[in-house]
Amino acid sequence: MPLLTGFPDFSLHALVIVLVALLIVTPGCLERTSSITPSSPAATAETAPVRAEYSPGEIPALGAAAETRANASLNAIAALPPGERTFDATIVAFDTAMTDYTDAIFPMTLMGYVYPDHQVADEGMALEASSAVFLNDVYTRRGLYDALKGQVPRTPAESRFYNLTIRKFEKNGLNLPDDRLEKVRQMNDRLSGLTSRYSANLNNDNTTVTFSEADLAGVPESSLATFEKIPGGYRVTMKNPDYVAVMKYASSSATRKAMYLAYFNRQADENTALLEEAIAIRRNLSAELGYATWADYRIDGRMAGNATNVMAFLDAIKEPLQEKTRAENAELLLLKQELDPTATTLDPWDISYLQNIRMIRTYSYDENEVKEYFPVDTTLQGIFQIYGELFGIRITEVTGADVWSPDVSLYRVTNESDGATIGYLYLDLYPREGKYGHFATFPVINGRMKDGAWSVPVTAIVGNFPAPTDNRPGLLTPGDIETLFHESGHAMHNLLTTVPYGTVSGFNAEWDFVETPSQTLQEWTYDPDVLTSLSGHYANTSQKIPPSLRDRVIAARDVGSGYYYSTQLAKTLEDMEFHMADSTPDTQAVYARLYNEMTGLSLPEEIHQPASFSHLMGEYDAGYYGYLWSKVYALEIADTFTRDGMTNRTTGMRFRQEILAQGNIRDGGVLMENFLGREPGTGAFYRRLGIEGVAGAGNTS
Repeated sequence: MPLLTGFPDFSLHALVIVLVALLIVTPGCLERTSSITPSSPAATAETAPVRAEYSPGEIPALGAAAETRANASLNAIAALPPGERTFDATIVAFDTAMTDYTDAIFPMTLMGYVYPDHQVADEGMALEASSAVFLNDVYTRRGLYDALKGQVPRTPAESRFYNLTIRKFEKNGLNLPDDRLEKVRQMNDRLSGLTSRYSANLNNDNTTVTFSEADLAGVPESSLATFEKIPGGYRVTMKNPDYVAVMKYASSSATRKAMYLAYFNRQADENTALLEEAIAIRRNLSAELGYATWADYRIDGRMAGNATNVMAFLDAIKEPLQEKTRAENAELLLLKQELDPTATTLDPWDISYLQNIRMIRTYSYDENEVKEYFPVDTTLQGIFQIYGELFGIRITEVTGADVWSPDVSLYRVTNESDGATIGYLYLDLYPREGKYGHFATFPVINGRMKDGAWSVPVTAIVGNFPAPTDNRPGLLTPGDIETLFHESGHAMHNLLTTVPYGTVSGFNAEWDFVETPSQTLQEWTYDPDVLTSLSGHYANTSQKIPPSLRDRVIAARDVGSGYYYSTQLAKTLEDMEFHMADSTPDTQAVYARLYNEMTGLSLPEEIHQPASFSHLMGEYDAGYYGYLWSKVYALEIADTFTRDGMTNRTTGMRFRQEILAQGNIRDGGVLMENFLGREPGTGAFYRRLGIEGVAGAGNTS
């Protein structure tokens, strides 16, 4: 699944971020294995680095063909006589077979999240489910494991590559007797089916709420223009732009409550059951594999080491964040009482609305004014120019590209020094019926060495930014810009890799390190020079954001930060509690309790937040802590740029070479020490959270 933003939501493919080797189908492959021909015969590698058009029935056939080819390669490795089992003939050949497979299917599983034809999209989701079962089978093949085990690496990089490969087999039960191994395989297969159904349900969700014009008083005309007009009012979807507009601007508490309840009850019945069954299977699976809890199983081998370390990290920030949020809530309640003298408490659907009013009053600006200076295309080009300056690259749009929808664009990434193509980036940025409803970066092809040449990576950013209307382009708020930096940071991580092995290149990094590049680059949003460079009024792009308005944007950055980080911590603790419990929890009750503990607010009983917390069914199970954990590293890197300059080429190239290029071929801690010249500290992290009284909060290291 993709790498999500938290900005954070994902699945097998979305591992947006991202754990397994990624794949795609080329026209040549199709011609060799199927009578099906590419949709655009005249397409070149530049205009169609991956296939973007499918007819119903093609994806199942192509997926089956990819599995047949992979099985042939894997069986050949397992059948090698002991005397022929060299490192290249086994470990490297295994990586080639697995990445060939993912390169063949990931373009098609991506279609499950984005393709306009519902039948094709359903086939893409079905392929994601069947490919997960296939991969479960691969990593429980004893004959294959025996052929790989015991090879002698020749370099430190090969040693890590070998250990990661063998470890994945062993964490799938290869140390168990055959009867228990089969039990593990069956549980993993069931889990794969549950997670795919959960994701498909959310992708296909079409929940809407109907409001009258009076209900939507306060919502800007620019947002109303994007809602579906119906007799007497509007039909509003749960897509991000619609949800944010109502929650931030609707003056009616009843309207905001209706929207909040609809949003957090998407797929309530079915997805809650799917998640709770998955939690039970995970608990049984971890016990079968010899771990105390699923959290211990998942975190073993990651930077955090074990669940105890994670909980210590989270516990250290819990009370300071609660205090910060209580102080914010006291201010918001006073503001609410100005508007409604009968009010005695805050409700969850008040927060965005009141924070926006507070921001306007305190900093004298409205985001509706600010976003006029940040049309999507202008902002995007500004980000690409910054990346060009930092990383020595050029990002140019490919004209006439084959894409799955007319609002999708394709960009070619080249080295500034020699013009060599180093990757391709698809952008699918606007809401569409049946499309994945959040923000994520999908690996499509992983960079690697193949047949003696470099195979360039391909990545797709899928988003739901405000769409253009008849009289104005899509416009971005500062939060939207931060999200765009975040997702494009994931993309840079995947596109700038130099690791020769597909299963450990790009953002196939440790799960509690993978958010480091994305959370680093989102810090660029609030640099004054950067913000000015990105701006250009939609009616006259030469008109930059006025310095006084820009400075107020930056000053207002931390409005509501206590509530934001408290809700992040509540979701992190929710994930950990689900996966450390000794019985299947009442997921709805657990989240309601933790949300109340962290924010001081009470949720209505009918809220089913776990039913749409897609990270928990998209590879972030017992891993959501990674957003906060990797934030420590991200802010250390960002501090280095603050010191050296946010567009400093020397520091940017070090970041490219020491972090972005390295994939998982080195431990994340080693990468950080190499870049910083020291071990990372927590001082910058605690300063960003705005909390005191925590060990390390005053440190500069």
